Amino acid sequence: MRLILAFLSLCVALVAGAQEKVAKKKAGGHPPVIEGTKSETYRKVGETELKVWIFEPAQKSAKPLPAIVFFFGGGWTGGSPTQFEPQSRHLASRGMIAIVADYRVKTRQDAKPADCVSDAKACVRWVRANAARLGIDPERIAVGGGSAGGHLAASVATLPGLDTAKDDKSVSCLPNALVLFNPGTVMAPFPGLDLKGFGAGLDKSKFGCEPTEISPIHHVKKGTPPTIIFHGKADTTVPYSTVEKFAEVMKASGNRCDLIGYEGEKHSFFNKSKYAETLAAADDFLVSLGYLPAKK
Repeated sequence: MRLILAFLSLCVALVAGAQEKVAKKKAGGHPPVIEGTKSETYRKVGETELKVWIFEPAQKSAKPLPAIVFFFGGGWTGGSPTQFEPQSRHLASRGMIAIVADYRVKTRQDAKPADCVSDAKACVRWVRANAARLGIDPERIAVGGGSAGGHLAASVATLPGLDTAKDDKSVSCLPNALVLFNPGTVMAPFPGLDLKGFGAGLDKSKFGCEPTEISPIHHVKKGTPPTIIFHGKADTTVPYSTVEKFAEVMKASGNRCDLIGYEGEKHSFFNKSKYAETLAAADDFLVSLGYLPAKK
């Protein structure tokens, strides 16, 4: 009888756990449930465990694989790592290891943008530090993101500060390539630009640091990783002029920066009608870097 009761209790627990997972997925709970991935914690801040979800190619490789880490958008206020799940599944099917990352935001941890950048840098360091265990080539780590997540990706590649005392700075957080979707790249006044939209008007009290400290365009230099940017020309949240100027500064510094503008498209367009088109172009960019095989 005791064995039967124990078995029934186990069954109830398993069913309840499964139902909880389904409910969380349907409700868009946080942290999310992402089927077919393995999840690990890359950083703990207080009681908050920040996780990554890892998409692996179906076919195992004897050699280390290139990887890409995606950061979701949401104005540093909210959002979900599931935003880049479709892109991640595609890239994993093409032979990369794709990773979507969580980071602190305003609505969940009362975080400021500087905290978000700190998390993003810690995440890329974690991926590189664990590259051998994860089967990743540490010299072929791309970083991508949309909107605020695009800002984080660009920040990881450019900003010299916003680390914490606990960060192992012997491990580089510099990515080897950037894939950016309507990213925020200008957070402070810059010559030749009328600063509007995303980040405009915010000061140290809002950013958690001086505006120039969190503004990627102010820190572009020779050696900033090769970059592709997808941006709607009708974007009023992050004006197209800001990425035009960013691309100009990148090229003037001797860096590759492919800017693809989309007529009439507004913010977050890449999640909608232009999803397939932008994904195909991102795929081509990664092929050009040798991260993906040429399409047959």
